[in-house]
Amino acid sequence: MTGILEYSFMQNAFMAAVLVSVACGLVGTYVVVKRIVFISGGISHAAFGGIGLGYFLGVNPILAAIPFSIISALLMGLTSKKVKISEDTAIGILWSLGMAIGIIFINLTPGYVPDLMSYLFGSILTVPVNDLIIMFILDIIIIIMVILFQREFQGISFDEEFSQVMGMPTTVIYLLLLSLVALSVVVMIKVVGVILVIALLTIPAAIAKQYIYHLGRMMILSVIMGMILTTGGLYISYLFNLASGATIVLVLGLGFLVSLLIQKLME
Repeated sequence: MTGILEYSFMQNAFMAAVLVSVACGLVGTYVVVKRIVFISGGISHAAFGGIGLGYFLGVNPILAAIPFSIISALLMGLTSKKVKISEDTAIGILWSLGMAIGIIFINLTPGYVPDLMSYLFGSILTVPVNDLIIMFILDIIIIIMVILFQREFQGISFDEEFSQVMGMPTTVIYLLLLSLVALSVVVMIKVVGVILVIALLTIPAAIAKQYIYHLGRMMILSVIMGMILTTGGLYISYLFNLASGATIVLVLGLGFLVSLLIQKLME
């Protein structure tokens, strides 16, 4: 294990795995508890539009994906609450529009796009230092927001109607939570890609939810499980020369199945 850390790209990969585990552990807990997995998947796919825009403008696609993902999250949240169509229909429409916009921008970009697949399916082994810095800053923002709005997020996650009766601006808080989901998606794109990001956002939190009901402790366990399973998947992908993003997701899925078995044995 220590031998592979001699390579700088593996050092960056393990650092990325740790950083992404923080984001998915904190925000993923709210996603699982509030049951907004589908809208989170919509945000992750819509983020591809920002990646395409970044290529078209000649800027870092990760930076371009940040405002695009947040705007997509806000549109999904507002559409699902204000427009008289079902939530899954609104999410599906914006989901497909985001992907289509990304493809159009990439087609309009002159030249060859060399690492497009890494944004679709992840490429943690190619994460540069600049992206690590962006991921670290986004993690700090997520941590600060979770601390500042802990009570509000908890309120809308467990009983949004009661929180509204108590005078809480639930729509604003909900949109803020979706914005954090958008930032988490951006953190995870380089690790597992747009298509697989939903697994990393939900599985560690789903494992923690089986054993712990206290929200704060659930977050801590979710972060720990994310770190263990993500770095484990990365190590396995290195040993057997497998696609890193897909291997990480498979290890996460296996971890979830093992946790289900353990829970059954404990009953």
